[in-house]
Amino acid sequence: MEPWAEKGDEGETGRITAQLLKAKTGEFALDSILLLKLRGLGISDLGCLGECASLEWLDLSGNAISHLGPLAALKSLAVLNLSANRVCSLEPLGACESLQSLNVAGNLLGSLQQLQCLAGLRRLETLRLHDPRARLSNPVCAAGGYRSALGDLLPGLKAIDGERVSGRGSELYQLCRDLDSSLERGGSGGAGSLEPPGAALPWVEEGYWERRPARRSSIMEEAYKQFNDVLRECRELSQRADDTISQAERALSARGDPGSYVF
Repeated sequence: MEPWAEKGDEGETGRITAQLLKAKTGEFALDSILLLKLRGLGISDLGCLGECASLEWLDLSGNAISHLGPLAALKSLAVLNLSANRVCSLEPLGACESLQSLNVAGNLLGSLQQLQCLAGLRRLETLRLHDPRARLSNPVCAAGGYRSALGDLLPGLKAIDGERVSGRGSELYQLCRDLDSSLERGGSGGAGSLEPPGAALPWVEEGYWERRPARRSSIMEEAYKQFNDVLRECRELSQRADDTISQAERALSARGDPGSYVF
């Protein structure tokens, strides 16, 4: 039996255990895990997953998960893939304050009310309920115009079902709305009562156009570290190969009789 499969009264149930998490990541402490891929393992119980307090990227797609309770403890979680499961309530995700991207295609979400719990997630920009390429959807997607209604419910979204939002959730819309408001304030006197123009009002926040230093997340830092480790191993192997070739060349050059070479 695999370390994550625990046997209950009704047979084997896929439950996440500390042994599974350590085996999949190589980390000894659960709170040091940053990335976790548990795709298609037959998991139905999230078990101790809530102990991974530093987790930022999580793939739980293709399992049998219906309850998300332990995910409420993941305050640093930014990317979550729950596609192809049995989820009918997203309530615990309302506590994942760092969540930016959520994929719940292929679940049992039947109404927009079940997505209301995501309204407080200010960083949420990408939400997928329907994936035509993978043939995954939710009952709510059968309603006409659900994407428009979803955009009204979650105005901060920039992409729904892989398509960029062009309405209230887009940065351009917000920018134009601020500009319109500024022009209205400037022209409120009417055509018959022209007044000297006052100071120009900014239509973006101060420092909007300034180039900001790139932010390296802990995910990128971990990937960069792993890349450097692999690169260092490749260099060591290359050096060993060069040494072996040099030794072989010296051994061959030490032979005085050309007829002793075999081709």
